[in-house]
This record gives sequence, structure tokens and C-alpha cells, in this order.
Amino acid sequence: MRNPNLIPYFAFSMRYFIHLAYNGTRFCGWQIQPNAPSVQETIEQALTKLLGETISIVGAGRTDSGVHASDYYAHFETEKLFDCKDITYKLNRILSYDIVISDIFPVKDDLHARFSAKLRTYTYTITTKKNPFAAETEYYLPIQLDITKMNQACEILLGTKDFTSFSKLHTDVNNNICTITKANWEQQGNKLIFTISANRFLRNMVRSIVGTLIDVGRGKISIADFDAIIQCKDRQKAGVSIPACGLSLCAIEYDFQ
Repeated sequence: MRNPNLIPYFAFSMRYFIHLAYNGTRFCGWQIQPNAPSVQETIEQALTKLLGETISIVGAGRTDSGVHASDYYAHFETEKLFDCKDITYKLNRILSYDIVISDIFPVKDDLHARFSAKLRTYTYTITTKKNPFAAETEYYLPIQLDITKMNQACEILLGTKDFTSFSKLHTDVNNNICTITKANWEQQGNKLIFTISANRFLRNMVRSIVGTLIDVGRGKISIADFDAIIQCKDRQKAGVSIPACGLSLCAIEYDFQ
């Protein structure tokens, strides 16, 4: 069992994981972009200041502008000796309320924040009741949706498939094949919450899936149409990419043993 406050006494570089969460509303996304604030750059600058050396961090994956993460991991390396609990405290003092650092802990040098992740889970939250206090984290859509049909369509998503129809065009990935292990809608009062888990996700994948499922729920397309959209591997056949505000990366699984 790992000790989150372990202070290393080695003469070589150690790798550390950062466990964090962030509200993505005021960021251009996780990844550093020119002339726009990113979560990655903000944390790198704070760590560099605290440790007195240039720190580069690697995230678990990209999140687009406006997308949130309630459970996110990144890693960095340093030869510096420091107390993890103390640096966690100081980082939270420096960073704005948009980012919170839950933990920093040493890991094996072959554990990678992005490539070692075994499963990722996202949620997308729709509200049918306008709420000014949740405008940054929920998508207001005051229409009636058929959740039963939407969940029937979700069953088609399960398994290992080519999800080109739900991917942003001209991305730098080798293929668009993903394995989805969970996809379903749940109603909680005025909220409709979509949960999806997979081994990997493509750019804009969840938001375009949600947009297409909404078309099913509105009766604009049938369940058979939804299946055909996946099979045709054509982004233009799928629904619109729904706004980023309702999307949150809520779980990432690793083997920390």
C-alpha cells in the first residue's frame, strides 16, 4: 500500500502522480495551447515555482475547452526531495478555486498517467430546469426525451467498435477503435445523467454520442438509424457535438500495485 507522504532519498529522478480535479470553464482544456490558459500550464507554473526547477507534467488525456474533471491524474519527474503533503498544501494555496490538488504520491517509474490508464469514465449532465448555480456544469435542455429509447440505443455502443462517426475529424490517432464497457442514462429529478466507460476515447466522442442519443430521445432518428450511424463511420451522419459544460471526466482506473 502506497504512502502518499513518502519522501524519497535517492540520487536519481523519481516519478510522482498528481490526483486532482478542475472546473474547465475558464480553461482552453487540459493541454497547453498558445495564448490561452490551460490546466496543464497552470499547474506546471505553480510546481516550477514551488520546487525551484522547470517541471513538465503529463496528463491522463486531453479534455477540451470547457470540459471538467472530478477525478484526474497527471505525472511529473524530479530529483528534488520534498514532502508530498506539504507541496499539496502549498499548491492549493497558489492555485485558484478552479483547480484542487487532492494528493501527490510517488509511483513506479513505468507508471504513465496516460498510457497506464485501464479505464476512463465520463458523465454528461442535462438539466430540464434552469439553474443559475449549475450553469457551468450542466446543459440546460428543457425538452422531453425518451430515456427508454436512448438506453436501448446505448446497448449498441457496447463492445469493441470503430467509432469514427463520433470522432473529431483529422486527429492524430492511429485508429478510432474503442472498447465501451458501460453506457446508460439515469434520471435524477430534473437531471438526466449519461455515464460512459471505455478503455479510450476519441476527440469529441462523448459529446457527439450524447448529441446523437438526444436525437433518438427526441424521435428525430430511430434506434436502427443510430446503429447505421456507427456502421457508416461518417462523422457527418451523427448528431451535433453537444456543449462542453455538462461533460466531466469522473473516474480513471490504474493498477497502483
